[in-house]
Amino acid sequence: MNKKPIAIISLCVVAIAVTFIYIKKAPAGKGQMPGMQGAPAGKGMAGGKGGPMGATETMVTVKTQEAKKTVLHDYVNTNGEIESKSSVAVFPDIGGKVYQNFVGLGSVVKKGDVIAEIDPSEPGAYYTHSKVFAPVSGTIIASVVEAGTKVSTQSVITTIGDVSNLQLKVKIVERYVANIRKGLKAKVILDAYENEVFEATVVKVSPVLDQNSRTKEVVLDFDKKDERINAGMFAKVTLYTVDYSEVVAVPTSCIVAKGKHNYVFVVSKDGKKAVKREVFLGRSVDNLVQAEGIEEGERIVIEGMSVLTDGSLIREIK
Repeated sequence: MNKKPIAIISLCVVAIAVTFIYIKKAPAGKGQMPGMQGAPAGKGMAGGKGGPMGATETMVTVKTQEAKKTVLHDYVNTNGEIESKSSVAVFPDIGGKVYQNFVGLGSVVKKGDVIAEIDPSEPGAYYTHSKVFAPVSGTIIASVVEAGTKVSTQSVITTIGDVSNLQLKVKIVERYVANIRKGLKAKVILDAYENEVFEATVVKVSPVLDQNSRTKEVVLDFDKKDERINAGMFAKVTLYTVDYSEVVAVPTSCIVAKGKHNYVFVVSKDGKKAVKREVFLGRSVDNLVQAEGIEEGERIVIEGMSVLTDGSLIREIK
């Protein structure tokens, strides 16, 4: 039997055994791969200190703004019509059919001018026409009843008004009337001038509530006379009612709600972290809400809150 292969195998076994004994007795940190068990204390594999690769904390980019005390102007939106402050309805002295009109919408008349003629005749009986006179001087601000229309002594033929002095009438629904009073300011937009804002002031509030419409009539005067404003125009009105102040107001979108509690994220003093802060909400107007628990001057996170936790590292975008 050839003893040469047996000798070679024996030498290999001895070599492996010697290597195993050397590794086992070697001092800590020697004879091992970097990062294997026995590496120097505090040093791990690449990717962070004392932890596995990729265990470093993620930095979140957020948008912030400075918290400020803001006056919130609560308001009511409504519609109204512009009319003459002083106007007089014109009635005929006798019933019949309107025979002829002598004026039209916008006509200027003087007291005593003939407005229209009424024919009181009936089948089989003919009577002299009765004239309708202007009771005051002014401008025709309502359409005149058309010829051929049957009227009585209770029918309004037209209305005469003073177009140099106009007012705006609006109706406020019952739920808002508690805050309506004389002196309130309003912004008015007319369909004819959509990009123009006219200012007005409440001068009269009806002492009664209309039971049918559940509204209260409110009268406003324009702060400045403007020839572009005409009687009969339709107006969109923003009536400012109550001012809420002395409290920091923040965007409603930055509020994080959890159960019955509300929070915002505030930037830490060193500007590196987001601190979760509970707040108590007050009045809300449009997209702002009063938030008690935040100091004026602190920076709050307004975008990026959904991925934050208390103490998250952040990078600010103001």
